[in-house]
Amino acid sequence: MLSPLATEIYAGLGIAAGLGLAAGGCAYAAMWPGSRIFGRVLIAPARPGELALTFDDGPNPAWTPRLLDVLAGHGVRVTFFMVGRYAQAEPELVRRVAEAGHLVGNHSWSHPNLALTAPGRVREELVRTKETLEQITGQPVRYFRPPFGARRPDVLNTARRLGMTPVLWNAITSDWSEPSADLIAKRLMQKIDRNHRRGWATNIVMHDGSHLALGANRGPSVTAADQLITRYKDQCRFVTLDAWS
Repeated sequence: MLSPLATEIYAGLGIAAGLGLAAGGCAYAAMWPGSRIFGRVLIAPARPGELALTFDDGPNPAWTPRLLDVLAGHGVRVTFFMVGRYAQAEPELVRRVAEAGHLVGNHSWSHPNLALTAPGRVREELVRTKETLEQITGQPVRYFRPPFGARRPDVLNTARRLGMTPVLWNAITSDWSEPSADLIAKRLMQKIDRNHRRGWATNIVMHDGSHLALGANRGPSVTAADQLITRYKDQCRFVTLDAWS
């Protein structure tokens, strides 16, 4: 029979373990792209021959124009999730993206972790970005990607009330910090091929900008995007996200 002290210790350990599991569960729900605990989001349908290239954290005056040239050369359209304050600073570049036929989505105003952001500010981040992008492009903004993939139920609900579909992904690599375009492309190809074997389309996240600074070097990402398109353009269909909703 356990002593009262031992019983208390074990009870404390049980509570701590329970809290740890709860914290882990919340972190999974808030950050893991495939989690549906906090609500459904658009990832990718069961269409293994389709690829959606998406680019976050722009517009970037140093690299977005070069990416647009690559995409035009291949005749491929993609989805850009733009940071509102950068869009405000680069309206002509935003217009160029939209006029080239690419889809423009909302990536918040200042790229905070929305899972840790007060509801009032969440709404402000989304509304301000949506209004800015719509004023520049003259087109409705219907898709939203939370920065870092971080969300909670009210973040997703706020986006939906504003007429936007929340979007995550099923293929990503650290292209924002990886200097080798070959490695970025190789890792993404592995994920694309895995999704294909499992019967899924692929929603690919890359970055044409950085939430830390305007004008970040995204040369490796642009080169890797060129490699991906070259690799798959004859066997897959590249789509923008509105093809899936």
